Amino acid sequence: MARYKPQECNSLLLPVVLSEQIIPGSFAFALNYLVDHELDLAPLDARFKNDETGASAYDPRVMLKIVLLAYSQGLISSRVIERACVRNIQFIAISGDSQPSHAHIAKFVASLSEQIKPLFSQVLMTCDAQGLIGREMFAIDGVKLPSNASKERSGTHEELRHRADRLDKAADKILTLHQAQDKQGHDEDLAPQRQARIDALRKEAARTREFLASNAPRLNRKGQELKTNVTDPDSAKMATSKGVIQGYAAQAAVDSANQIIIAADVIGSGSEQAMLVPMIEQADPYRTNNTLVTADAGYHSDANVQHLLEHNIPALIADNQMRSRDERFENQGKYKDKPDPLSEKTATGQAKSSSGSSPKTSTLTTTTPPPARRASA
Repeated sequence: MARYKPQECNSLLLPVVLSEQIIPGSFAFALNYLVDHELDLAPLDARFKNDETGASAYDPRVMLKIVLLAYSQGLISSRVIERACVRNIQFIAISGDSQPSHAHIAKFVASLSEQIKPLFSQVLMTCDAQGLIGREMFAIDGVKLPSNASKERSGTHEELRHRADRLDKAADKILTLHQAQDKQGHDEDLAPQRQARIDALRKEAARTREFLASNAPRLNRKGQELKTNVTDPDSAKMATSKGVIQGYAAQAAVDSANQIIIAADVIGSGSEQAMLVPMIEQADPYRTNNTLVTADAGYHSDANVQHLLEHNIPALIADNQMRSRDERFENQGKYKDKPDPLSEKTATGQAKSSSGSSPKTSTLTTTTPPPARRASA
């Protein structure tokens, strides 16, 4: 009978030097050095007043390392980050085995609003000192992110006032029905549910009217009223490829050399046109007279083009008629009605369909899409 080396599946006491788990050349190593030696975190230290009394606090440097390392790996949940600090050797090493709870992590992130821009500037200065910002081309683009707010609570002040009246009328209607059925002695078991629904409608109407009384209407650059939200007044309704969301438009300007983000902002508006000039102004400390600014058609407007012309800013801003003028898009329409080449592709060796013919895999499954289709995707 064959003999094999024994395997140990029980606990082992292994000597682990945490500092050696942060490998030179890795993102964790660069992050660890940057936070410890390059960033001025005095504003974060100033938040603590426990020099002589009070419990010890988690070092804000350690918390910043944990959060940024987690974000670099796509971990954004405080509970997931908490588990990583217990189970992932890289997180254990960079945090010095601090093991902060998810509540501490969430509180730290929520309290960074005032300090995040100075830290962002310090990181950019360090990147510039290392020669990572090329200054040849800045690409500006944005993404729409949903907020934790309901679209039903959005509208102009007049629309929200009308909604509050409708909520009160709905509560009155339920109350009238409730009273009528009480007189007849019916549905006694439903009385608590109906009363809870009435209370919820009254509360929502009162909340809406309180919001209207304490918040002035939001106006755009043209003086027109914007829709606001009772739960999140800074957010806005905006159209996306997946429908209308209540959320924010996040913008970023990226240097082409090493994809360093040199400017970023978030606004509660779906219009990207208004953000082109502010993003260029944010990038001014790192922009030269020869830096080319690029953006898609969402940022094109007469006012923006005039601003670029007056300030001699080299730029390539697409407009809505660009595709109709470019010969490379001339035949893009003929591919729109064709099915996805992979939609009916079957695994190798799979039986033919009941009709006796093989599924529609034909040449579309192996043919590379023409350049015109890729450009329009």
